[in-house]
Amino acid sequence: MSRLRESNAALGLDEGRACLPQIADIPGVGLLTATAAVATMGDPKAFHSGREFAAWLGLVPRQTGTGGRIRLHGISKRGDVYLRTLLIHGARSVLARVKEPCPWIEQLGRRRPHNVVIVALANKMARTIWALLAHGRTYEKGYVSTRAA
Repeated sequence: MSRLRESNAALGLDEGRACLPQIADIPGVGLLTATAAVATMGDPKAFHSGREFAAWLGLVPRQTGTGGRIRLHGISKRGDVYLRTLLIHGARSVLARVKEPCPWIEQLGRRRPHNVVIVALANKMARTIWALLAHGRTYEKGYVSTRAA
């Protein structure tokens, strides 16, 4: 048994398991999504930002354009299909069960279709997962990041 622990420590598997509870605290992210995110992402420092991680998963609009005009299409659907599906279903369950949605969700829901709101929330969840793993923090509901001056 100690040999197994040594090999897991050498591979860095214990570190991945230690971060699962902090990711699973995010609403809409359970242990299944957390393990899939850690396994898919690998090292969070490989991505420069949460935006890059969400784009890598395919949770951003596909863009085409010419002559300075950019057209936004549906999500790009690149990256890991399984993790993207888990994040979208988690966002769907959050929106279905939330009693008081955040103000930005309410405002976005008034302007955009329901599925667009779901994908936007999944995008935010992916960015939050990256931030927690990259900076070694725990999830706080009302956390507001401050940019270094």
